[in-house]
Amino acid sequence: MSRARTALVAAGVVLAGVGVTTGGGRELLRRQAAIARARIGKPLGEDAIPADKVWKRKSYDGPPLHLLVLGDSIAAGLGAERPKDTLGARIARGLAGELRRPVALRTAAVVGSESSALAGQLDGLTGGYHADVAVIVVGGNDVTHRVPTATAAALLEEAVVRLRTQGTEVVVGTCPDLGALRPVPQPLRSLGSRMSRQLAVAQAEVAVRNGAHAVSLAHVVGPFFITNPDEMFSLDRFHPSALGYKRTAKALLPSVLLALGHAERVPFGHTAPPPSLEP
Repeated sequence: MSRARTALVAAGVVLAGVGVTTGGGRELLRRQAAIARARIGKPLGEDAIPADKVWKRKSYDGPPLHLLVLGDSIAAGLGAERPKDTLGARIARGLAGELRRPVALRTAAVVGSESSALAGQLDGLTGGYHADVAVIVVGGNDVTHRVPTATAAALLEEAVVRLRTQGTEVVVGTCPDLGALRPVPQPLRSLGSRMSRQLAVAQAEVAVRNGAHAVSLAHVVGPFFITNPDEMFSLDRFHPSALGYKRTAKALLPSVLLALGHAERVPFGHTAPPPSLEP
């Protein structure tokens, strides 16, 4: 997900290209995009709250485990009002609690990013930084900005391969279902849902075949956003609230533990790589 106003402007054009080709259909989508843009606005601004630090309790000891978070505004935590409520901090805190070990969070995710930004986010990690595990959440902007599914998936694959070559475990939270965005009128919302689900499938395929774990956010946490939108979305009704990030982190954590070798069961909505691709 990303800048709501830009995304919804592009969405009308995207959906015109997937079946609504008549002049009347295009005009309908333009009107619907304008309605959604007006409903959402930009109450959260463009910057997420910084949350990078070593997350631990006084009883935790030993060297910290290094967690890297890459991707878009969901990965960056836009919508959280406190550092501890961002997605990265939620995962770090959950991981630290499970392992009884400090977790050093590094957030390279940037609000508004498409999959093409992942390479730059990795390039920006200076000083010989090396993560034990990386979590990637990206894709919403690729859908709304008309990036072909194959292109977006290939760009994600490049980032996964790069991390895995460095010895970093990787967990990919696949593209959320844009059909959960209630401010977006129909048929715009249904068409966006179809496109985001197609991208999520492609993302899971490239992740798993390169030794990463994939979590279907649409299946594992998506139902909460659909049934409880007032609690799960923040002020703009587009990005997660503190509770939304809590649920999303909880959905991702089992695969993070699996990737690190601290769990064995693969829950519903999670896909592990074949044993031959695991370390």
